[in-house]
Amino acid sequence: MKGFTMELILDTADLEAIRELNDLYAVDGVTTNPTIITKSGKSFEEIRDGLMEILSPEQKLFIQVVATDFDGIMAEARYICSLRPENTYVKIPVTRDGMRAIKACKAEGMGVLATAIYSASQGFMAAKNGADYLAPYVNRMCNLGDGVGEVVRLQAMLEQAKLPTKILAASFKNVEQVNELLENGIEAVTIPVDVAFNMLDIPSTPMAVDDFTRNWQAAYGRTTLLSAE
Repeated sequence: MKGFTMELILDTADLEAIRELNDLYAVDGVTTNPTIITKSGKSFEEIRDGLMEILSPEQKLFIQVVATDFDGIMAEARYICSLRPENTYVKIPVTRDGMRAIKACKAEGMGVLATAIYSASQGFMAAKNGADYLAPYVNRMCNLGDGVGEVVRLQAMLEQAKLPTKILAASFKNVEQVNELLENGIEAVTIPVDVAFNMLDIPSTPMAVDDFTRNWQAAYGRTTLLSAE
């Protein structure tokens, strides 16, 4: 297994949560899709401007097309990739028109994330077309079979073919799915807000902290290491 630097991407259009998690974690970027944006209660323009205000130039921004035909996808892809001079990627589902567009977008030098992937073969062919990232839908694939295993299989196929494309695993429902993929060398994950918080917020930790504080206060009459001197 090759060494890797894991990328942590947030899968949300909740601007306040992005700000909070961006302060909490070393966040590498944000992904959105049409459903996520519509559920935010804000317009696309509000989400677009908010994301560009929050994210630094080094953090990656992934925005999905809405159009489903080749010409429409290409027009939206050019628009998305014009929003920032670097680290901006168009998300394109791996339909037939989408695969044509992935190939054409890469020919024009655009950053591309191939999305809505349900099998290793779909991901591999998108990688062959030059996609920078692949987004397999882990939990949805788990509902159909061994989703985690299929993503690990895709990673092995990419390594055997010496393709530089990264897997950006998506569609998570729990922390264990994330842990399994990271353990198997998946280079990037995009996780929803609840999973992002659940990776940290285990009830036993604040309980342990409360014990430390009570013991210190009982012994020294204060809740800080520093004395009043």
